[in-house]
Amino acid sequence: MMDFITTNILRNPPVLLGLIAMLGLILQKKEFTEVVKGTLLAAFGMLILNAGVSMLVSSISPINAAFQSLSGSGAAEGLNDVTFTGTYGGDVGLSMFVGLILHLLIARFTPIKTIFLTGHMLWWFPFIFVAAGVEAGLKGPMLIAVSAVFSALYWSVMPWLLRKYVFAVTGDESFTLGHPTGVLSLISGFVASKVGNKDKSTESLTLPKGLSFFREISITGAVVIFIMFIAVGIAVPSSVAKDQNLFMVSVNQGLNFGAGLIIMLQGVRMLINQIVPAFKGISEKLVPNALPAFDCPIIFNYKPNAVLIGFVTAMVTSTIIVLICNSANAFHLMLIPLVITSFFECGAAAVIGEGQGGLRGCVIGTAVAAVVMVVLVGVSAVMYSGTIQNWMLIFGGNDLSLFGIIANLIDKLLAVV
Repeated sequence: MMDFITTNILRNPPVLLGLIAMLGLILQKKEFTEVVKGTLLAAFGMLILNAGVSMLVSSISPINAAFQSLSGSGAAEGLNDVTFTGTYGGDVGLSMFVGLILHLLIARFTPIKTIFLTGHMLWWFPFIFVAAGVEAGLKGPMLIAVSAVFSALYWSVMPWLLRKYVFAVTGDESFTLGHPTGVLSLISGFVASKVGNKDKSTESLTLPKGLSFFREISITGAVVIFIMFIAVGIAVPSSVAKDQNLFMVSVNQGLNFGAGLIIMLQGVRMLINQIVPAFKGISEKLVPNALPAFDCPIIFNYKPNAVLIGFVTAMVTSTIIVLICNSANAFHLMLIPLVITSFFECGAAAVIGEGQGGLRGCVIGTAVAAVVMVVLVGVSAVMYSGTIQNWMLIFGGNDLSLFGIIANLIDKLLAVV
């Protein structure tokens, strides 16, 4: 039963959010037709959001793969999510289940009232914490218990710390972020508040009349990805198959990225329209004054220009730092540019920075966050050298890295005791 719930509900965001919407509407004593409508539209919104995100990832993954091939990095046996899950998947599932119970108790009985609703991150954080425990030498019930506590604390505390930064962006206080952008967004927001200028926003950039179409985020995003593919194709010719044309591959990937942005943002709008009102029923009845914590694309619609500016800033900054680190052999392993983290985590950090300091805050805050991102991925990749190192090199540089590092250090102390 627990395996069924874990696999088919907790790791299935459309079903999870649909059920949450249904529970909230039932608790508000809505009519049957409204419950059905709200439940299905919330699930549809999450499916649409996921479809858009998948298109975005499929567009930027080849760039990531090109950098991997250039550095010679590969998914060695025992150092990726599939091989690790094959051995410790049960421990991860139990940690997630126990952690969720603790998370709900924290929301119910403490002042920290957030409910973490980013489905896939309900899996990845226990995954990281279990790996941290394995690296430290923990096993059995101790491994599960410690990983569950770390997961519950993260799901509760980080969205709570982010809430005021999110409110500054959205202009309301109905939700917060539940995503591993946390530390990067906090850094970006803090830096932006000190050096930024709210008078000049990323969303009020003036363009010549003939270039006004760049105000549309899907068009700007498509052009950015097109240029990146051209640059990567020239730098890494093997990234394009011999029977393919670099120009046309770049065009197609740019179009795919632009369409993915449109689909993702439509899903975001549908999800907000359904889940936030429905969640009030849960908040009022079960966890008074609780805030839902959503995936980072939920705030992209508020400052779309900041997302793209942040992506480009993070990619340029982090790639320069990666090259410096590799040249100096700073971590005694080859780092690769963090394309996925630069878009999602740093994109969210850019939005938070914009909310605190306008265009200048967005750029400077994201640049500082990008430097921290590279340091985090380097340190965490070294720390996870026996479990998920190559997975961390691709998806780290964020809260998964930072809190994995903290958990590993604490686990080592517990292992000695």
